[in-house]
Amino acid sequence: MHKFAVTTTQEIEADTVEEAALLMYQALTRGPAPLHYSVTDDRGQKVDIDLDREQAAEFANLDHTADPGNW
Repeated sequence: MHKFAVTTTQEIEADTVEEAALLMYQALTRGPAPLHYSVTDDRGQKVDIDLDREQAAEFANLDHTADPGNW
């Protein structure tokens, strides 16, 4: 199995870095999940990806632990 670093960016106006992080946390817990991500694999290759909200929601609702390939 590979390891990936997944990041998302949102421009936030704040007085401190802590406030900016808290505002990002607030946005993530109250609003829809972001759809634009940057993904870096374990070899350092970076890919920007935009998800389709309907497909992402469908994937999120499936129990992927039932797939023996995930054990």
